[in-house]
Amino acid sequence: MPETLPAVVIVGRPNVGKSTLFNRITGQRRAIVGDEPGITRDRIHGIAEYAGRRFEVIDTGGIVMRDAEHIPGQILKQARVALERAAHIILLVDGRAEITGADRDLAQMLVRLGKPLSLAVNKIDARPREGLAHEFYELGIGDLFPVSSEHGAGIDALLEHVTAGFPESAAQTREDAHPPIKVAIIGRPNVGKSTLLNALIGEERAIVSPVAGTTRDAVDERVVRGGIDYVFIDTAGIRRKGKTRLMAEKLSVVMARRHIRLSNVTLLVLDASEGVLGLDATIAGYAHEGGRAVILCVNKWDVAGSRNRREFEQRVRDSMKFLDYAPAVFLSAKTGSGTERLFPLIREVYDAASMRIATGELNRFVESLRFEERKIYYITQPGVRPPQFVVFTDRAGPLHFSHERYLVNQLRRRFGFKGTPVMLKTRAKPGRR
Repeated sequence: MPETLPAVVIVGRPNVGKSTLFNRITGQRRAIVGDEPGITRDRIHGIAEYAGRRFEVIDTGGIVMRDAEHIPGQILKQARVALERAAHIILLVDGRAEITGADRDLAQMLVRLGKPLSLAVNKIDARPREGLAHEFYELGIGDLFPVSSEHGAGIDALLEHVTAGFPESAAQTREDAHPPIKVAIIGRPNVGKSTLLNALIGEERAIVSPVAGTTRDAVDERVVRGGIDYVFIDTAGIRRKGKTRLMAEKLSVVMARRHIRLSNVTLLVLDASEGVLGLDATIAGYAHEGGRAVILCVNKWDVAGSRNRREFEQRVRDSMKFLDYAPAVFLSAKTGSGTERLFPLIREVYDAASMRIATGELNRFVESLRFEERKIYYITQPGVRPPQFVVFTDRAGPLHFSHERYLVNQLRRRFGFKGTPVMLKTRAKPGRR
């Protein structure tokens, strides 16, 4: 990260409330919370502040030390990466349950790390229950705090202790002056979104598995390339409504669509080995309707056989006619081939979406138009990301879609706007009905 912040890592076995504590500390609903165990799998990052001290919070997946299955093993691998850079570790346990073998194994492993360590006994939401927390001293961790992640009880005492040695943040270190470009990686399940994230940042940041739906929470990672700050967000694969059964999967889809809305640029990942499906166009529609800049990433091109690139792209264009402005990149996230083109392209479409045209330029553009449907007096641009234009004409009412398309095409021909939708609104000139 551009600003090096001390990291606080939350660990614990599945379903003890780690994501709820993460959301409580960061003050936002960043991690998915549910009653099903094992919802969080990858590590989730957030920024928090307490008493003028800023720090990074990392939520890890539920850890089971001796589980030989693939997903739990990958969760432990992701957690170890976070623990290596931890300035303070919070072991979270369930205060309403007895101490388990998994709690003991995890406590022993954390104590051996020799890093600052606190034990937070969760679900202690009433004073009579505080006595239950003392039983957990048996785990051998001296700094114990009864808390309720859901209701906020005990969180202040925990954070006061955890952040005691952290430096106070200067006002000028805030990110707001130079916000990063937020890039959401979207697509249906198992098209290679997590593999693409790992290829872009150069490390195994997200869990990759042949099992569709491995990613549930949105996983994000910050990268600086060429002096530009990027935040990549690997979202959960979006399924058809009828195919989404588990509550965790339903919440994942809701959060994925939310991250599309909060992003600046979306990378729509398509699977070249399977071709273009109807669900791909549906997901593309979410980004288009949200006004996000879009880059089409045709993944697994290395295993697509003898397919003709031009013919394949034409099929993509035919199925997503509304994305005619989106550039396409053919790549292999697994080998890294083609991914180097994405960084400059992301910056290019972000700049296009952020472009503001001067009033004089727009007036000259209006004079050059040959538009017979109605008289256009002038055009203004009230917003960017996406570029938004208001067309003042001699009468009210929206333009016919073909005339609107003509205007948008003329704007693109004159000013570019590569990779971004362009929004038009029509109004009657003041004083006219």
